[in-house]
This record gives sequence, structure tokens and C-alpha cells, in this order.
Amino acid sequence: MILELVALVSETIGVLMIAFAAIMVHHRVLHEHKIDMEVEGIMKKEQVLAKFGVFFVLIGFVLNIYILMTV
Repeated sequence: MILELVALVSETIGVLMIAFAAIMVHHRVLHEHKIDMEVEGIMKKEQVLAKFGVFFVLIGFVLNIYILMTV
């Protein structure tokens, strides 16, 4: 059980680090104003999707912890 917990926590942290890195890159590019309006709109949508992804990763993490603790 401990090994499963460590694996779950490590995976979640890794996924969140990748997600936040992508969100930060989009944020930086959007604030440089060196892209056209169409690309800017797409990047804003991608940021929203990435934030939803982070939310779902966290929900999955909580549910997995709950399952591990009840077994």
C-alpha cells in the first residue's frame, strides 16, 4: 500500500508540474503580444483546458487516496 501511495503521489506531482509549465509558457507568450489574434484566442482556450485538466488530476488523486485508504 505504501508503494502504491508513493507511486500515486509521484505521478500526480509530475503531471501537475508538466501542466503548470505548459500554462506558464502560454501565459508568457500571451503577454509578449507577438502573436496574432487567432493564435491568442486558441492559446487562451488551451489555458482554460489545461486548468480543467489540473482540476481533474487533483480529483483523481483525491479519489485514489480515498480508495487506497479504504482497502
